Amino acid sequence: MLRNYSNSRTLGDNIRLGTLTAFTAGTINIASLLIFLSFTSNVTGHYAILAAEISKGNWGQVAVVGLWIFLFFFGGFVSNFIVINFNKRSKYFAHAMPLILEIICLLFVGIYGQFYYQKTLEETEYLVALMLFATGLQNGLTASISNFSVKTTHLTGTTTDLGILVSMFTQKKFRKNGELVARAKLLSSIMFAYVLGAVFSGLTYYYLEFRVFYVISLCLLVVIGYDAYKIHIRHFNTQYRYSKIYKKPNILAYLYDKIHGIPEIKEKREKKRKLVFED
Repeated sequence: MLRNYSNSRTLGDNIRLGTLTAFTAGTINIASLLIFLSFTSNVTGHYAILAAEISKGNWGQVAVVGLWIFLFFFGGFVSNFIVINFNKRSKYFAHAMPLILEIICLLFVGIYGQFYYQKTLEETEYLVALMLFATGLQNGLTASISNFSVKTTHLTGTTTDLGILVSMFTQKKFRKNGELVARAKLLSSIMFAYVLGAVFSGLTYYYLEFRVFYVISLCLLVVIGYDAYKIHIRHFNTQYRYSKIYKKPNILAYLYDKIHGIPEIKEKREKKRKLVFED
């Protein structure tokens, strides 16, 4: 989900990444609505509130809402900044770091809310700001590594694109277009996962309360851990082959033999080349 980048990603990569992150976005949005009476997975409504507060001359609220919008923007900036600057060193590190930062933000909200939250206006504004930064990180990451194919924190563009695709599928030539069908599958999976996350949050909030952010963090850890597992297995097999080729046993080769059994390895002798001179 995180190793591949841009056009090298498959449909399966995007669907796995899209569904898991959309589920967390839906969960975050409903949890913040129930707790703080504010949406935190998108800023469309905040732009409207910003304009309304400017027209009323409430400059204090203008500053607060403006900060919220900026933090969502800054989250996307930070995600892409990390991806483009560390991608050459390690794709996995560059793509996982924004999610790690998001997990830290969500865990802070969960821990603070569970043990210290006094329901004051100032606390609410700060926690909403932190959650907007977290969702900005997530949206920026998914859009950046998928060449803008996956955006999971809001469904406005997703619903519009899916409506366009469905109208195109009324003609047979478009239904046979594999690229369009794949796009429709991706958008549908994102939409379904987002709604599922929102329903899950609504049903479990009254039991979990702020602990719901621990569940969200666990979902994001699954995204990070999936690729870490794949990379570990690949490295494991590489070390095993290295030890067999150079006849230098190590602990990885020993464990591999215990799990998979000792394979039969036939030694290949290289034929020496002979120079033949013609008369």
